[in-house]
Amino acid sequence: MSTDIDAERVAAAARAVVREHDPRSVPASEFLGARFDAGLSWVHFPEGLGGLGVSRGLQAVADAIFHEAGAPVPYSLNPIGYGMAAPTLQEHARSDELKRQWLRPLANLDDIWCQLFSEPGAGSDLAGLATSAVRDGDEWVVNGQKVWTTLAHRASWALLIARTDPDVAKHKGLTYFVVDMRAPGVDVRPLRQMTGDAEFNEVYLTDVRIPDAHRLGAVGDGWRVAMTTLMNERSSIGASGTRRGDGTIADAVALWTQRPDLRTAVRRDRLAQLWLRSEAQRLTSERSRATATVHGPGPEGSIGKLVGAELNQRVYEFCMDLLGPEGLLYGDYAMRRVDTAEDYPDVQQRFLRSRANTIEGGTSEVLRNILGERILGLPGDLRADSGRPWREVPRG
Repeated sequence: MSTDIDAERVAAAARAVVREHDPRSVPASEFLGARFDAGLSWVHFPEGLGGLGVSRGLQAVADAIFHEAGAPVPYSLNPIGYGMAAPTLQEHARSDELKRQWLRPLANLDDIWCQLFSEPGAGSDLAGLATSAVRDGDEWVVNGQKVWTTLAHRASWALLIARTDPDVAKHKGLTYFVVDMRAPGVDVRPLRQMTGDAEFNEVYLTDVRIPDAHRLGAVGDGWRVAMTTLMNERSSIGASGTRRGDGTIADAVALWTQRPDLRTAVRRDRLAQLWLRSEAQRLTSERSRATATVHGPGPEGSIGKLVGAELNQRVYEFCMDLLGPEGLLYGDYAMRRVDTAEDYPDVQQRFLRSRANTIEGGTSEVLRNILGERILGLPGDLRADSGRPWREVPRG
């Protein structure tokens, strides 16, 4: 009964936001700010922090009303902020004051967020990272290099994991921070991708000072905090649309509809198989949302990311096969700085961008290990550096 009451409460709040801030006529920032104030950015968050304190599964109720009203999709506009930073801040920020300071500007797009995790020598083996943070009174001094940082060139704030103790095992010597991307010593450099664009970046940190108040979690407990980020990252990347035909499969269907001259029976069967797989993923995501509680996602969230990433690649491979030689026509290859993670208008660009799907947010190989070990209970991989101090582990 309480679930029905909560669902009605969420629906009423969503309809009020749409009525008072019509998303088709007001700026996205105004609509998303009103959505936050109504407790509908993340319905499972506490009241006053963008939520209503109800089951996270009820987010789908609000999202469906917003979708019908033509509202912007916040994840596409601030993917790291909505998908990873917000749940990490809510769970681990050290005061409600800091949560309020960060969450509303994140929600209304005043602040774009990025994620300073991967390094040139620590990608799949994230816990092997070398970026250091040294305590200096009430501040930490950070030095190191991060890489493949999505939207760092637009970000105001970043989630950072750094090594604070090199003399313990690699997972135990890490601490988690929020860093101001406008601080002295932060140098963002573009990485041009095979799309021609530069959505990713490398970030150099030279004597960057971070207040201890901006530490998330205890000193040395950074890996546990990072798990909150990574589980939410994989869950958000793997999430499908709430309506049939949403997502990347819509691109394939649109291309099929627009180009009857390219149709064959074999291609029709292939498209039908992709559509069925997309629908199965959407229904699986919907079931996960419906059964979700206030608590965050666990390792099972890797399923959606693994399946979705590989499905995206197959969908765009189909589009390129359908186009044939036309798929080689790319248009303007001049480098540009991408504004959002989905700012790729042409199917050729989306095909090339999809190659990153099985790498970002955890490679498919790593996700299969996680599912095998933590869901199926299979024996773990051999880990030669287990228990050894990070300083003694050989690095390339």
